[in-house]
Amino acid sequence: MDEETTEKLYYADAYLKIFRARVLKCVPDKNGFLVVLDHTAFYPEGGGQPPDIGVLNTCDVLDVQERGGEIYHRTSRPFSVGETVTGSINWPRRFSMMQQHTGEHIVSGIAHRFFGVDNVGFHMGPQAITVDFSGPIDENGLELVERLANEAVYRNLSVQAEFPSPEELGKIPYRSKKELSGAVRIITIPGFDVCACCGTHVARTGEIGAIRITDAMRYKGGTRISLLCGSRAMRDYKEKEKSVGKISSLLSVKQVEVAQAVERLQQEGSSLKQRLDLAWNRIFALEASAVKETKGNLCRFEKELEPDGLRKFSLLLAHKCSGTAAVFSENGESGYRYALASVHGDVRPVGKEMNRIFSGRGGGSPELMQGSLKGKKEEIENVFLLHK
Repeated sequence: MDEETTEKLYYADAYLKIFRARVLKCVPDKNGFLVVLDHTAFYPEGGGQPPDIGVLNTCDVLDVQERGGEIYHRTSRPFSVGETVTGSINWPRRFSMMQQHTGEHIVSGIAHRFFGVDNVGFHMGPQAITVDFSGPIDENGLELVERLANEAVYRNLSVQAEFPSPEELGKIPYRSKKELSGAVRIITIPGFDVCACCGTHVARTGEIGAIRITDAMRYKGGTRISLLCGSRAMRDYKEKEKSVGKISSLLSVKQVEVAQAVERLQQEGSSLKQRLDLAWNRIFALEASAVKETKGNLCRFEKELEPDGLRKFSLLLAHKCSGTAAVFSENGESGYRYALASVHGDVRPVGKEMNRIFSGRGGGSPELMQGSLKGKKEEIENVFLLHK
């Protein structure tokens, strides 16, 4: 008897949501059971597209994989061979995948046509699609790609899928990331893309909805983009619109003026920081000048000093003692930040000893060491001042 194989219903009708099938095989797996059906509408993971999920009868289908020509549906309970089951895919998720995948075809086709780059990497993540192009595309180029991609959506073109004969295939200038053998499925979006692909797609480009390139970066000598289509693009737009609205309200400016307002705030913040640093430097200098010179180590506890302030103050106090000057400031975690400085010797031995005793950590040079430790003020002070 010839071994039966699974008929791939998702190729005949990507919009099929519910189907009836017969169980051909069911084998235990460490994560449940693997079920093979005589036909299925569940798309197995492949070509950068995640697998469908859904149910067989009332049992969840958690994963779908194709191995050795067989399609395995992972379930949490077994099914009997020969049993007839009803399968139902998670349609909102599948349709979103169809939108994303078809939108990616259009974007990759346009990028290839105008900039001569190939799609060398493609992943449909839970948040966004990432596409890796083999060459650089600048900001203006990506704006052109996005504009033309949405033009394809507006035109509501037919998305065509076919398995051409080897003779016909040889005459088709299609995109592909690797050499293909056997039956090759070609997806054509007239005027925008011709590509070998095994995934699921919408029937017409108008169903994709908005196409948005949300991010781009240099990657391995080329360009990696993040792409959103359809409902994902609209959610992203609404979230960002809401954020800009809140910022404009807080800054009391129009939404189109938010960027300029933030730039002004940054400039004002930078100016205030410079003035504050100058004021702290004067305070440190005044306080250091008031400290009497002493033999041995010198210790000060200060409130709410940042690492930069600890460093500056300890370096000034180092000239007031013959040993090591230490400045400690509470860090809000039952402990202290510290800076140790000296102009007469290496501060690292005392720093390492303090870290060992008070479960601290830190490092630095012979002249300056910074870090944090835990302990009570009196104990820290006594250990430090007694250290030779």
